[in-house]
Amino acid sequence: MEKTIGVTGTPQIPAQRGEQLLDTAVRYAQERHWDVFPGAWMEHDGHTPRCSCRARDCAAPGAHPLAPGWAAEATGSASTVRRLWSGRPEASILLPTGRAFEALEVSESAGCLALARMERMGLPLGPVLSTPDRRMLFLVLTGASAKVPALLRSLGWVPAALDLRCRGEGEYITAPPTRVGAHGVVQWARRPGAANRWLPDAEDLISPLGYACAREAVAARTR
Repeated sequence: MEKTIGVTGTPQIPAQRGEQLLDTAVRYAQERHWDVFPGAWMEHDGHTPRCSCRARDCAAPGAHPLAPGWAAEATGSASTVRRLWSGRPEASILLPTGRAFEALEVSESAGCLALARMERMGLPLGPVLSTPDRRMLFLVLTGASAKVPALLRSLGWVPAALDLRCRGEGEYITAPPTRVGAHGVVQWARRPGAANRWLPDAEDLISPLGYACAREAVAARTR
């Protein structure tokens, strides 16, 4: 049975290795039909880990595109994926959003609360990501960016007041088992599998996500 980070436990995630990253990137393309592209990676000089871009002020160490033209490089071809990673086996795995899916991003605390409610309600769930900086991303059908603000308003919430972001066209997310900075590895809270091959619509998940984010916003104001 799959375990939920922060709710019922932490899944076992393999240590990051070049071979593991390549194999995983190929599986994303072959099994899920997701476009993927390689990004920067973490390097170790014996003392302090640093991003391969060598920028002192890198905003996303080990988890950002290598060049501005990343959108054109993203591919769903397994053979191309193998070629892209063969010369840079440590490269992070990045997935463009707005193509096969979009992602609803919330804080980890709100995400765990929402995920528990979704399970109790028997809602359909797609893959769910958990990041080292304590964020959770729920994969949903494309088109979410255009409808989420109106959906939140229809439920009585002000979108700008909630810590709920939609990653859509022109954006990307970092996929497991990529290591981000010195903090840890991106993990699946709900792994891709046969049971969640068909993604939910944002409308299916917006109520529990909005509720969890609103509850968190109220708690923040009363601290």
